[in-house]
Amino acid sequence: MGHQRIRLDSAALQEIVPGVHAWVQPDGTWWVNNAGAVTGDDGTIVVDTCATEERTRRFLRALEAATDDAPIRAAVNTHQHGDHTHGNCLLPEQAVIVGHESVRESVLTDFVIDGCPPFWSPVPDWGGVTRRPPSLVFSSELTVYSGGRRIDLLHPGHPAHTAGDVVAWLPEERVLFTGDLLFHGITPLVLMGSVDGALRSLDWLAGFGAEHVVPGHGPLADAATLPGILADHERYFRFVADTAAAGLRRGLSPLDAARRADLRAFQGWPDAERLVLNLHRAYADAAGADVDLPAAFVEAMEWNRGPFPTAV
Repeated sequence: MGHQRIRLDSAALQEIVPGVHAWVQPDGTWWVNNAGAVTGDDGTIVVDTCATEERTRRFLRALEAATDDAPIRAAVNTHQHGDHTHGNCLLPEQAVIVGHESVRESVLTDFVIDGCPPFWSPVPDWGGVTRRPPSLVFSSELTVYSGGRRIDLLHPGHPAHTAGDVVAWLPEERVLFTGDLLFHGITPLVLMGSVDGALRSLDWLAGFGAEHVVPGHGPLADAATLPGILADHERYFRFVADTAAAGLRRGLSPLDAARRADLRAFQGWPDAERLVLNLHRAYADAAGADVDLPAAFVEAMEWNRGPFPTAV
């Protein structure tokens, strides 16, 4: 379950179709996300930023070189988590930050940006980042344009990875930025969302008919590989739901239920400790209660026998 510290120079900007880029950061583990950008005649719209000042600046430098320094007009946050939002503050002042209405409040109340709790080792150094929430928010859908390029921003209609997940869909180019609704080859996380909602989002994602897919973490995908990725997510979410149901019947804590679970079907995925966090979500949903986030992370650390590794 441990990871080696990832070098910054392993990240790369990849052009998906002309003018549409993905910033892919291996190996996609804790805090190491993907981002992207869509460049039209009048400038660029960024899709997500990165967790740290250093990583975000490297992304923006690569983007400047690839787009001949096209101005950044706006940025979309696919959800609230700091690996996708901390770098907002490094964007030009005039760039409009766009996100789901729940993301604004979540960014404003983000306590992690002030000092990461000791759940990760080494504790991340965010650098010079400050809160910059979306100033343009929506509840279900919004269409923006980068020059003549149409970008549909769409919410699945229910919590999944979080309450405010948004995809960025380019219907003409058939490019889909999924945010953390998809983790390609990495253990998914629904601690702040819903196991059932994450399951329901899979058919919704399949329905776009995307030819190019940028997941929130992990390698890029395409029309040929997406069905397998969605099937893997379905197997995992059903595994979480079944494990939670069995644990509740037996009166087990989420930690004890995780310890009894057979993870062999997912043993190649990093961040297996997320099972404990996902079970806390499933238990809370079954009880109609809120998740005790500190307790969930403490139990996940115990299952992992130490802090979560990080590569920021």
